[in-house]
Amino acid sequence: MPEKAGRGPLRSFTHVAVVLNNRITEVGLARFGVRWVDVGPPVRAEIIVMPFRSDESSAHEVTLGETFPVADEIWRFADLDMSSADEWEVTVRRVDENEVMEPPTGRLWKQARLRPYGQLDETQLQSLEAALGAQLPRGYRIWLGRNNGAQPEVPHHIPGMPIALLPTGPLFGVHPEYPPFDLVQAQSRHRDLWLSRAWLVIAKAASGLLVVSAELGNESVYFVHDFDLVGPSGPAATAARERKLRAVAWSMPEFIGRLTPMELDHLPPAEIHPPGTFTDPRNYENGQL
Repeated sequence: MPEKAGRGPLRSFTHVAVVLNNRITEVGLARFGVRWVDVGPPVRAEIIVMPFRSDESSAHEVTLGETFPVADEIWRFADLDMSSADEWEVTVRRVDENEVMEPPTGRLWKQARLRPYGQLDETQLQSLEAALGAQLPRGYRIWLGRNNGAQPEVPHHIPGMPIALLPTGPLFGVHPEYPPFDLVQAQSRHRDLWLSRAWLVIAKAASGLLVVSAELGNESVYFVHDFDLVGPSGPAATAARERKLRAVAWSMPEFIGRLTPMELDHLPPAEIHPPGTFTDPRNYENGQL
């Protein structure tokens, strides 16, 4: 390693770095990227090292706890924390003489356990859109064609969000023989009292509604909490209510990737909320927020 006059070898300016998915992290000597992660077991990752003093990068497939070279230094794959299949961060740590071997604390993503109801062909999808009076978002349409909705085998949630899907509240499909799970009938049961026809309800979650846009070009999945499904009807109140919609995923595949089987340690502690914490139904009168 080249040395500056009167100084020792160049060193990284930090001993620990966090690399997010689709991001590059600099530590002075080099930049780090991570091409993929695998929850295993064993937990693995492919870490890319891009030295500043060289045009050649190197790839290192390492298991959690293993080390890899970075110029004259040695670094360790120290931790992995995942909020979904496509959203995660890898922690790497420089191996020094006084390194403290702290155990990993990150949470690993677990694949959603969904039981599909079957498939829909193109004719069925077109008939569905005709019955809905709207075109389905492309990503959701593809997913629906492959699954015709799905029932969670166990309770699922999206970490950090108040969204829970239960086995008794599946993702809707074409089930005219059983109206509670039917996508067309879900609109009159769950949407029409609260939201406009610009939206399609795709599931009744434990604490609100999951919806997609009926307008072309918007692939996102949104959530509206039960606390906001209150107040009068009418265009002004509906518009105010729709401003409460919160995007939870940019597409249906991403939404499925963020769903995680729920465990007891995921449940939030019980809380007592003071008066006025939640939306007052009167706030929807005349379209007020």
